[in-house]
Amino acid sequence: MKFNTRLWLLGLTPLVLLAVFSVVVLKGGLVDFLGRGLPPVEELSFERVTLAPGVIAVELVNGGPDPVTVAQVMVDEAFRSFTIEPSATIPRLGRATIEIPYPWVQDEAHGITLLTSTGVTFEHEIELATATPVLGARYFLVFGAVGLYVGVIPVLIGLLWFPFLRRLERRWIHFMLALTAGLLVFLGVDALEEGIEAAHAVAGAFQAEVLVLVGAIATFVLLQAASHRSTSRDDASGRMTVALLIAMGIGLHNLGEGLAIGAAYSLGEAALGAFLIIGFMLHNTTEGLGIVAPIASDRPRIRTLAALGAIAGVPTILGAWIGGLAYSPLIAVLFLSVGAGAIAQVVVALYRVVERESEGTTLNPITATGIVVGFAIMYGTGLFVAV
Repeated sequence: MKFNTRLWLLGLTPLVLLAVFSVVVLKGGLVDFLGRGLPPVEELSFERVTLAPGVIAVELVNGGPDPVTVAQVMVDEAFRSFTIEPSATIPRLGRATIEIPYPWVQDEAHGITLLTSTGVTFEHEIELATATPVLGARYFLVFGAVGLYVGVIPVLIGLLWFPFLRRLERRWIHFMLALTAGLLVFLGVDALEEGIEAAHAVAGAFQAEVLVLVGAIATFVLLQAASHRSTSRDDASGRMTVALLIAMGIGLHNLGEGLAIGAAYSLGEAALGAFLIIGFMLHNTTEGLGIVAPIASDRPRIRTLAALGAIAGVPTILGAWIGGLAYSPLIAVLFLSVGAGAIAQVVVALYRVVERESEGTTLNPITATGIVVGFAIMYGTGLFVAV
């Protein structure tokens, strides 16, 4: 394509004029004049609170329109000395870290209150005090094991349903495909719900609630454009592409799931006992069933099935590492929104498979029952997960 200088100049001219006009408005004093005499709008978000022996560290983000100056700090309703870096005055979208020398007590609750120079207070509750893990081999292995137990192994166990699926009659294959769609829809809704919940902890300026939906839609559109042709094929290659997309969508969902598990564990908010691990195993084993359902009539190699299981399960380990050692609510929102969008695209691809397999009668008593059973399985196994 030949570069057309005149065309690009015409396209850039409105942007240049808008930039110049914006500078004139800001420098002309109009904004300052309108805000004269009005109190500043202050907003601080507690992005992360970490505990070390005798020290509480608070990471803050200013999501409001005006700078905020932290003047005093209270812990358990008593004023405490503190240091703040890089400055006590935090600009818009700026960050700061407060370190508070304090003899916090293991497994007890502690309240933190920040008092700004204008008298506005911001509060945060530490529900269960426990030392925050630091980067090291021990916790690296612990979080890796958590991801392995709740993500990788359950998905691989679920793949063992493949020989059973191969021996089913055609109508029951339709049932299993519909059941897979039900599983995925439940996962997608779950990812959106978790994303919106995580968005509440993000500074308002980042518009995290909107980011959940925008991220999901953008992911869906991009994946749909990239995979439309291959998933429309009615052959073994097309079915394998659908299975791969299902594994990728589940993997992105499990990345967000691992992130939540790691964060809860590092904050002492999850009882990671045998009950929790077994609960997630029951919940995630059904994901392996969803991966192999589209290729039940084919003969994939064992290493291909293992690769699909790894794509779906291994991200749980990565998520547990990020959540346990470097959790950020904004990152959680991004991961969960991408996972929801990917799952939505997979559901569309799976719909095409069900439509072809059922010869146009997509929604019939068998497929409708399969979808409802998929919902019920995910809801029922989710009851065993107590986070």
